[in-house]
Amino acid sequence: MFNLFSHAGRVAAGAAALVLAGALVPAKAQETIKVGVLHSLSGTMAISETTLKDTVLFMIDEQNKKGGVLGKKLEAVVVDPASNWPLFAEKARELISKDKVAVVFGCWTSVSRKSVLPVFKELNSILFYPVQYEGEESERNVFYTGAAPNQQAIPAVDYLMSKDGGEVKRWVLAGTDYVYPRTTNKILEAYLLSKGVAKEDIMINYTPFGHSDWQTIVADIKKFGSAGKKTAVVSTINGDANVPFYKELGNQGIKATDIPVVAFSVGEEELAGIDTKPLVGHLAAWNYFESIDTPANKDFIAKWQAFTKNPKRTTNDPMEATVIGFNAWVAAVEKAKSTDADKVIDAIIGVKVPNLTGGVAEVLPNHHITKPVFIGEIEDNGQFDVVWKSNGLVPGDAWSDYLEGSKDLEADWVKLKCGNYNAKTKKCGGA
Repeated sequence: MFNLFSHAGRVAAGAAALVLAGALVPAKAQETIKVGVLHSLSGTMAISETTLKDTVLFMIDEQNKKGGVLGKKLEAVVVDPASNWPLFAEKARELISKDKVAVVFGCWTSVSRKSVLPVFKELNSILFYPVQYEGEESERNVFYTGAAPNQQAIPAVDYLMSKDGGEVKRWVLAGTDYVYPRTTNKILEAYLLSKGVAKEDIMINYTPFGHSDWQTIVADIKKFGSAGKKTAVVSTINGDANVPFYKELGNQGIKATDIPVVAFSVGEEELAGIDTKPLVGHLAAWNYFESIDTPANKDFIAKWQAFTKNPKRTTNDPMEATVIGFNAWVAAVEKAKSTDADKVIDAIIGVKVPNLTGGVAEVLPNHHITKPVFIGEIEDNGQFDVVWKSNGLVPGDAWSDYLEGSKDLEADWVKLKCGNYNAKTKKCGGA
């Protein structure tokens, strides 16, 4: 009888302990603020995206050293959507619904961003998107901290048209076959035509993700550039396809002095660990370069390399855009005294945070930010020598002034409460 009683007592005590433990779980879950990280760590885009995952972890570590946010430590929840665009949506839903993250930093390609948009709208969560993109979008639940076309693509073309850029007359618009290159090239084609460039002086070419056989395409570019007019390639080639593309340019003897390439998706990270000889003298247009000499940038690089325990670890533009987005989110949460999405979305407009190149990034009512623009020449050490910079900060424009269906549209989430307000019809919805 005694043994039976003691066993029952132990069962009851165990049950009570389980109930108590269950009661403590929600309290423990509230001890941290969870931050979602949605970047490809495998597949064709891992070459670019893995570093952005590490950047968010670094920023969380830095913020936690300062005491976290609202008195709570930040905790990263990392998932791998594996360069699989539908999987991005699935992983986003998991982060928001199951992991209860307060915010998500993620996506690189526009197709991955487009894939997750319905999820962020439905579940009313916040995405910070840190990569240059094609514009033509302004969503209430997204903050675009990478460049819009007027902060990268248009200035790059203007530079190449100028005397300093070689007075280019013929244009090859070469891109990976998905929404960002196609829309950017549509904008650039309209812009070039508006500047008096003849249609026959514009060649447009698309290749799939991970494309590796560039022999024929580069031969076509070479032929197109042999018409006696200065020719340049504007490249929206993404991911690991860049490595064989530049190698083939070198194989066919195309030097930067003959046909310069200006890239919008090649930065320090992509150049790290590859032979940069075929790339020397070619260009990239970004809003940040590691080589820019400011105290803020030097400090950031030193801390980043200490965090990664790698004195050679590079930095790049989407990293800076991630840093800006992260710091803007922290400032908005502290201003709103809450991680609630609606409160943060309202509080973040007008927030200003320092960039790494000596200026200030301001979050605008269209959910884009202000940025400087730089054009850099690739050096043999994998860094960039800045050959041109914008005069001051350029505000990101959500809708292109050069596309027929876009030039009348305006994004303003403060006064108009709309991402595609038509100034002519006075209606929200783009019509």
